Amino acid sequence: MGTLKHPLVEDRIIFGEGTAKEQWLKAFKEQPLAPLDLELFRSKRVIIVAPHPDDEVLGCGGLMQQLITLDCKILILAVSNGTQSHPNSTKYSPDQLNILRPQESLAALNCLGVAESVERIALDLQDGQIPFQTHQLWQSLEKSVQANDIVICSYALDGHPDHEAVGKTVQAYANAKQILCLHVLIWAWHWAEPLDPRIDWQRAKTYHLTEEQLTQKHQAILQFKSQIEADETTGNMAVLSPSTINRLLMPYEVYLSDSFSHVL
Repeated sequence: MGTLKHPLVEDRIIFGEGTAKEQWLKAFKEQPLAPLDLELFRSKRVIIVAPHPDDEVLGCGGLMQQLITLDCKILILAVSNGTQSHPNSTKYSPDQLNILRPQESLAALNCLGVAESVERIALDLQDGQIPFQTHQLWQSLEKSVQANDIVICSYALDGHPDHEAVGKTVQAYANAKQILCLHVLIWAWHWAEPLDPRIDWQRAKTYHLTEEQLTQKHQAILQFKSQIEADETTGNMAVLSPSTINRLLMPYEVYLSDSFSHVL
């Protein structure tokens, strides 16, 4: 992963290999986080708002498998098609990615065993420009979100401008409609350090994956070929390096609640 530094993300800079998985595991062993209350989800519809194809799996690949056992319906709002992940590439042009990345997402959902219970809607916002398209995102939420839904989105301080724009917009919408909203960490694992004060860990809950769920999540991530392979036409390394994937395969997923945290 190359350096991702953008004025909109301030000091949350993604560069190098980031914080090692072992550091996170050690920290949470010493100071465990409280578990996520799964009964909150039973028989509910859960909407996952993913900035790019793969974010729903990287962040929620374990929980999605569990939600099916809780008689939940899942709606994925794919905000963009991730067409800007390979600038100047002749291997993965924007037009190619516009087709390929949604296909990778569907293949990943099949690996998770949830495809039949998931509806996926592409919002077709422009990758890399989501901070400037939040009005369109809000309008899409108005069309899709219902009063009793639970919404999961990227973290509002995740370190990627698209992720943060989605997180802030979805949270504002959830607050306005009094809907439970959870944020999932994806790139924050990279730039942050254990118990980093820039993250409010008091709002954090964990979902512990079973061994089978973890294995299936790994297989699902491997479906994102465009993101896990180096690009020889530009000399760029993979967007998702082996260490990044390993870190996202911790035995638990962490969710933060900004609204109605008392019910968690």
